[in-house]
Amino acid sequence: MTDAIPKAIVIGASAGAVEALLTILPDLPKDYPLPVFIVVHVPPDRRNVLAPLFESRCKITVKEAEDKETVTGGVVYFAPSDYHMLVEEDFSVSLSSDELVNHSRPAIDVLFESAADAYGPGLLGVILTGANQDGAAGLAALAKVGGIAVVEDPATAYAAQMPGFALAACPTAKVMSLKQMASSLLAWGAA
Repeated sequence: MTDAIPKAIVIGASAGAVEALLTILPDLPKDYPLPVFIVVHVPPDRRNVLAPLFESRCKITVKEAEDKETVTGGVVYFAPSDYHMLVEEDFSVSLSSDELVNHSRPAIDVLFESAADAYGPGLLGVILTGANQDGAAGLAALAKVGGIAVVEDPATAYAAQMPGFALAACPTAKVMSLKQMASSLLAWGAA
């Protein structure tokens, strides 16, 4: 761990995301103090059912992000299908239909880079399972401003490519199993 105390968490995942997030999110208590922003690659032609799925399994408040809403601690914000989710410097959410990044919209890099600008060293970034390189540049940008970078252990990830690319771009990232990540997020939230 670093001396930085997180003020917000960003999480990116793709293939295998639901199973990975089900290991982490249900442990977060109702009074968890930090906002959690999550981008999962969902095909644009499908309705995003992630928020309702996790809302029924979590104690913490879970919702799909809305454009221009003010960020609140103790809320998990899922990016809607076919929109990039950004965190603005006034700590509001912005949704964008700008071009695809890494063949994705929403893109993990877009969230991580905008949140790094907003939160600086107060940001904790987590890259989970996935089969492409989205998130690698965003995690490196987060680490560059002093944020805490965490990557799911590629050896145990459902799809090792995304964690592998993230580690290559950000070799100082902490590598954790999903169980270690769940307990660490609780500890960081209590910091």
